[in-house]
Amino acid sequence: MHIKTSLIATSLWMGSLLAAFPAQAQESVNVVINENGTEHTETIDLPISMTYPLDSLLNDWKAKTYIDLSKDCSTSTINPTFSDSIYIDRLSRMPVIMEMPYNDIVRKFIDTYTIRLRNQVSFMLSACNFYMPIFEEALDAYNLPLELKYLPIIESALNPSAVSRAGATGLWQFMLTTGKLYGLESNSLVDERRDPIKATWAAARYLKDMYNIYKDWNLVIAAYNCGPGNVNKAIRRAGGKTDYWAIYNYLPRETRGYVPAFIAANYVMTYYCKHNICPMETNIPQATDTVQVSRNLHFEQIADICHIPLEEIKSLNPQYKRNIVPGNSKPYTLRLPTEAISSFIDNQDTIYNHRSTELFKNRRTVASVGTRSKATAGDGELTYYKIKQGDTLGTIARKFGVSVRQLRSWNGLRNNNIRAGRRLKIYK
Repeated sequence: MHIKTSLIATSLWMGSLLAAFPAQAQESVNVVINENGTEHTETIDLPISMTYPLDSLLNDWKAKTYIDLSKDCSTSTINPTFSDSIYIDRLSRMPVIMEMPYNDIVRKFIDTYTIRLRNQVSFMLSACNFYMPIFEEALDAYNLPLELKYLPIIESALNPSAVSRAGATGLWQFMLTTGKLYGLESNSLVDERRDPIKATWAAARYLKDMYNIYKDWNLVIAAYNCGPGNVNKAIRRAGGKTDYWAIYNYLPRETRGYVPAFIAANYVMTYYCKHNICPMETNIPQATDTVQVSRNLHFEQIADICHIPLEEIKSLNPQYKRNIVPGNSKPYTLRLPTEAISSFIDNQDTIYNHRSTELFKNRRTVASVGTRSKATAGDGELTYYKIKQGDTLGTIARKFGVSVRQLRSWNGLRNNNIRAGRRLKIYK
């Protein structure tokens, strides 16, 4: 076997250990490489996402809710053995744009998936039902190879809350800086790298940009793994050569490991039946829809009033790190089950007011020391006014002898727009 073969690498710049799982020792495989007539043994790291136990993968809310472990999918413990020529033929017949070559290294990774990780593959095949439509839509919109949809399998084990030791986060394992460059907001309350939809479209743009630079998918995927800086450095050290395998020895060790892992993932997701592996039984997730939130909102307020399990809200909105939607700063999107949307809209005032003092202690308004502000909520007796058609904040303020500014402050309004039927808090 000659190493002068076009392998494909995978994933974003980082090591890829998920904080949601127990720390795992780095595992590796040893391969014998015959390069220019000289044999040597090389140790290649397995992606850490390939080392997670099945129990940890099944701990995700979506998996616990929609994957039915009571139904035996008949995954056999026996893995058939095939000759090299069979693997070469199967890889050559896959409907892909990116090259899927075969060599001893790729064989090692295929064996890892089809022997030791058979149950994990069965889980992955089921979890694909949650995310593959999202991946395929974004990749197709940017006219990218659809086989790239298997990158998150290598990177995050399809866990949207995955966090590596290096800080890479989400399904696509964006680093903080790269995420912000591609429009993914990150602060103490919101991390859009965890948002499956936004992060997927950002990853598609990133891949597109890398292809516009390198014009070679091998180098694009290498850059996706270790960062364009490391790829450019490897090209310089190789004397300006831009063939992937010409710069192979100058790339970080983990990049060499992701190369055959990506090919093996594409292979096993295509030919799993040939290895007596079947997907775990998956129920179709219920339909969801979104609403815009323009006031601070806690997940517990939604759970209490709309009677939605808190874990379900968190699973549908993994980008909100502390169960808070900071709508006061700007409008944010909230995803809920379709049947709960109307309940949320009809009960918005009740939801926003429910336990607000308890849940937003760090958002309270206080008077300056030594002064007394007429805009504080403690001035006077609290009453509620139902807005009528034709009302304005000005007319309501004059009616109760208060200022428009006070009305806006008491009710968390960012402007003077009001809607008939809603209630305003007023301190007389």
